[in-house]
Amino acid sequence: MPPELAEAIERLSPAELHEAWPLLLPEDRIEAFRTLDPAVSDDFFLGLSAPNQAALLLALPEGERRLWMRLLAPDDAADVVQNVPTRDREGLLSLLDDVARHEVRGLLAYAEDDAGGLMNPRFARVRPDMTVDEAIIYLRRQVRERPGSLHYAYVTDQDQKLVGVISFSELFGARQDQKVSEIMRTSVVSAPESMDQEDLSRLFSRHHLVALPVVDAMGRLKGVVTADDIVEVISEEDTEDIQKMGGTEALGEPYLQIQLTDMIKKRAGWLSALFLGEMLTATAMGYFEGEIARAVVLALFVPLVISSGGNSGSQATTLVIRALALGEVRLKDWWRVVRREFLSGLGLGTILGSIGVVRIIAWQLLFHTYGNHAVVIALTVGFSLVGVVLWGTLAGSMLPFVLRRLGFDPASASAPFVATLVDVTGLIIYFTTAKIIMTGTLL
Repeated sequence: MPPELAEAIERLSPAELHEAWPLLLPEDRIEAFRTLDPAVSDDFFLGLSAPNQAALLLALPEGERRLWMRLLAPDDAADVVQNVPTRDREGLLSLLDDVARHEVRGLLAYAEDDAGGLMNPRFARVRPDMTVDEAIIYLRRQVRERPGSLHYAYVTDQDQKLVGVISFSELFGARQDQKVSEIMRTSVVSAPESMDQEDLSRLFSRHHLVALPVVDAMGRLKGVVTADDIVEVISEEDTEDIQKMGGTEALGEPYLQIQLTDMIKKRAGWLSALFLGEMLTATAMGYFEGEIARAVVLALFVPLVISSGGNSGSQATTLVIRALALGEVRLKDWWRVVRREFLSGLGLGTILGSIGVVRIIAWQLLFHTYGNHAVVIALTVGFSLVGVVLWGTLAGSMLPFVLRRLGFDPASASAPFVATLVDVTGLIIYFTTAKIIMTGTLL
């Protein structure tokens, strides 16, 4: 590391170094990390994303790796292990103590985006037949032996089945001789271990939870997912959806850290597909070559008409994708969405069509731009805009439903894809409308 860069990094606060982290070379990150005060280095390491933690660990000597691996909670350690090459996974697992290694291996058996893969297997549990005093003593021992994020004490029976939950404030506020079963809440919101992380985040949002117990098919308590885990999940899901809606595959890594060749691969597929789709626009234009030759003025409004359809379709698909992601709309609601978007498309098309008609008539009155058939041209553009915007709105709103029904991610109904689809069909609507209205005048 150049001396001036090392000096500049030393002056950075931990928060500033965290922001600058993606910009540093791998070797510079090691040096920067070692300049941190030991009092803040733990928090800094825990604040890094799992891919960054994994990269940092692999760059450190084995003796230092052990220290940082053992600092991680089991669910975080599992995330790190999943972000290293397969050949390095056993090496990292061997750095953990026997109990932690068993917990991490258990988590790795779950899919990464399922509740089982997100949960922390360390949680506070008590028995329903314990007195409050016994429960408090038992919880103290659990915290010392297996520290973790504790929000509630979960009540389990002899078969480890979840039967209730009790907050620490309720526990400490109860009489010492009361039974846990007398003060616990039996209506517990829980998640199956196979629940997808998107459904899990909606469950957190719906019930305003801080922590959520995860149970297996028999109702046995397996672990706890906390709000911190869900915040990270929501950020990842939103990032992935936004990237897909922009017409690319999800990068899966921070923008400045992904290899350039990988970025090109992830963007080239969709871009090539969109390019091939846009070639159909030239085919459609060629089909109506005769109409264009007889009324060249029609070509002036092609960008206006098809871009309006693409814009309306992009609006609709974005709104529907977000509604599906938030659980506001389900597959069975497709007909309600069709009715709403039909009326919306009709209204929006009428507004844009009216603007188009006024603009053409105004330019004719002011500059005599369109000749003796300005009114016919204006009507053609106006009715075309109504049809194209209506079609774009309906196509954009229904495409996410079709993809979801086929088992694909609705976010794949990207705005560029919808715009390309509507461009081709918009030309057909435009020139068909022109043929109907202009026959006997310009055509």
